[in-house]
Amino acid sequence: MHQRVQVILNIPAHRLELYYQGIVTTVAAETTDGRIVHFPANVLRPVVQSHGVYGTFELVFDEHNKFVSITRTGD
Repeated sequence: MHQRVQVILNIPAHRLELYYQGIVTTVAAETTDGRIVHFPANVLRPVVQSHGVYGTFELVFDEHNKFVSITRTGD
């Protein structure tokens, strides 16, 4: 069974450079229900825009807590 969590991300482009440089490898984000989730920074690649990553996203993890997908659900 997959676990789905909603997170609001506000990561400006200059901070994303730390991920691409390999300085930061993990993102910590608060879910909409108040939990903190950690996930690999590289999963953001499909949702990065020129100004950064902003909006509400659904993260899906498998039964072993491995990342499956990220989808934008709102601004």
